Amino acid sequence: MLLLGSLGVDPWDVFHQGLSRRLGLGVGTWALIVSAAVLLLWIPLRQRPGLGTISNAIVVGLTIDAMLALFHTPHAFVWRLLLMLGGVLLNGLATGAYIGAGLGPGPRDGLMMGWAARGHQIRVVRTCIELVVFAIGWILGGNIGIGTVIYALSIGPLAHLFVPLFTIPGVAPEKPGERL
Repeated sequence: MLLLGSLGVDPWDVFHQGLSRRLGLGVGTWALIVSAAVLLLWIPLRQRPGLGTISNAIVVGLTIDAMLALFHTPHAFVWRLLLMLGGVLLNGLATGAYIGAGLGPGPRDGLMMGWAARGHQIRVVRTCIELVVFAIGWILGGNIGIGTVIYALSIGPLAHLFVPLFTIPGVAPEKPGERL
C-alpha cells in the first residue's frame, strides 16, 4: 500500500535504495543482504527466529509483487494518502499480530524486540531504529517522501500498541525477549 500510494516508502527501503545507488546491486538484493546482517545482530540480543521470521521475507515479497501487478497508483491525492496511511496502520497491526502470536519476529522486528527486552520501550526503540535507517538511506541517496516520515514516526508507537494487544498468553512471551 505504501508503494501504491507513491508518497514515500518505509525507511528500510530508503536505506536499501541508497545502498543500491551507491554500491550497485538491486534494491531487493540489498534487502536480503541487510536482512542477513540484521539477523547477525540478533546473536548478542539472544533473539530466536521462528516461522514468522521466514514468512516475513517470503510472504511480504510475494504480496508486494502481487499487489503491484494487480493494482496501479491512483491519480487522486486523497486515494494515495489513504493507501499510504492504511499501509502504515496495517503494517503496525501485522507486526503486533505475528509477534504476539509467538511466530517469531521478522529480522528488523527481532532487532526491535531484542533491544526492548533490555528495558526499553518498544515505541522508543523502533522509532530510533527507523530514524537512523531513514537518515542513512537519505544520505546514501534513497528517495524519501511524506510517507517515509509518517512511517518512521508512527511504526514504533503502533508496534508498542499492537504487540501487547495481540500477545497470546502462554504462546508468545508476555514481555519482549521473555522465553517461555
